[in-house]
Amino acid sequence: MSDTASTRATRNTPDRPLVTAPDLLSSLAPLLAEWVPRQRWFAGKGRLITGFTLVSATELLPSNGDGGGTPGLLQLLIRAQQSAPPGRAPAGGDCYQLLLGAHPAPPPQLAPAVIGRPAGGPLRGRTVYDALLDNRLCGLLLERLRVPGRIGALRFCREPDTDIPTGLPARPIAVEQSNSSIVYGDTFILKVFRRIEPGVNPDLELPRALAGAQCARVPAPAAWFEAATPEESGEATTLGVLQPFLSGSADGWQLALNALAVRADFTGSARALGHATAEVHTALAQTLPTTELRRPQLEVIAAQMHERLEATARAVPVLQPYRGRLRTAFDALAAVGHDGRSWAAQRIHGDLHLGQTLRSARGGHWSLIDFEGEPARPLAERRRPQPAVRDVAAMLRSFDYAARSGPAGGDPWALDWARRTRAAYCLGYAEAGGLDPRSAPELMRAYETDKAVYEVLYEARHRPDWLSVPMAAIRRLAACGEPGAAG
Repeated sequence: MSDTASTRATRNTPDRPLVTAPDLLSSLAPLLAEWVPRQRWFAGKGRLITGFTLVSATELLPSNGDGGGTPGLLQLLIRAQQSAPPGRAPAGGDCYQLLLGAHPAPPPQLAPAVIGRPAGGPLRGRTVYDALLDNRLCGLLLERLRVPGRIGALRFCREPDTDIPTGLPARPIAVEQSNSSIVYGDTFILKVFRRIEPGVNPDLELPRALAGAQCARVPAPAAWFEAATPEESGEATTLGVLQPFLSGSADGWQLALNALAVRADFTGSARALGHATAEVHTALAQTLPTTELRRPQLEVIAAQMHERLEATARAVPVLQPYRGRLRTAFDALAAVGHDGRSWAAQRIHGDLHLGQTLRSARGGHWSLIDFEGEPARPLAERRRPQPAVRDVAAMLRSFDYAARSGPAGGDPWALDWARRTRAAYCLGYAEAGGLDPRSAPELMRAYETDKAVYEVLYEARHRPDWLSVPMAAIRRLAACGEPGAAG
């Protein structure tokens, strides 16, 4: 998927009008320069957009501009050129997926989705808007997924034994995310990826592998769409994934907050969630390649953690006084291999927290969802085998988050709740996986510290009012507290 792959839009059928890409992009650019930076999924906040490059354009529904009530639907991949941070050379720019509706006079309920009206180009006279907030166009996407095939630069795929009914009502999820999701009836949920990198997204790759391993802890993909490569043997780029919607389930984050609100014990749920996590890790290790991390690999991982710490400390000055003590956690990780020890690495979730888990109303069955990994990290890194303890450390951070940000507000009872809940989760993991993650204290502390550093940067950029939550963990970890203790 290169910038030279398509600088002209694709005609989907011989009788459809050709959208001339240079005119299209030049007419949309002023509108997108205002709209794109305001979106939650835009990764380049704080840097000026200097221009756009069109990677590909596909017309999924013609926009004839005849004044009728039928909107057009365009799928674009654009690369946002941005000013470079001080002292750095300009990079190639991040690639984003846009699904745009085009309507001469969109109904009033679409007002929040409006991007603007181009002053010229092929969409002149029409209002352009975010199509993923239009239930009608979301329904069209589901129809495309029902019928596998290729449309322009896109390829729609479906698991052969999956039944996707027609006419399911679409409901966009209003919560802002790094991607966009649409629920269809109570049957399916479609995740549309916004920031695009070439290759298979783990949120498609790993659930398909787990489905093949008969792992019941992860919803199996039903369909997906992708940007096809010029070479049929090449690895396509995942653009969206349709999965079963687990109706009636509650996410682990809300369940934890509910327990904290009434000062209820959560250790039983945490223990069961530890079981579920270990089952997923075991299935991934049995299905996908694994490796051993020895001294050179552990030293590289520790060096990368050092780099993230230094970069975050430059961006968030409140972290600077803790740098020296935090570095000892990464030094201890590097030292693990000095005496010949090694550590198993495998495919993992990569961004595991309570919000990525669902518990069914009946039977309390836990499921894990959203295997994309941390969207800010490169796709190649997210697809790399890593120690399973990284997922465990991330979940322990999530219990801490709940205790400090929930109704109890980090009072002594809530902090003890976190300590007991974290211990129960590790116990459940050990019971189902055969390895107590606390038996690897160097790895646990290093990965929990790395996660807390990531959280500091995230909160400073997106939710400054929450910065105190990861900073409490930073103070505990800098003081060399027990890896499994609540801060």
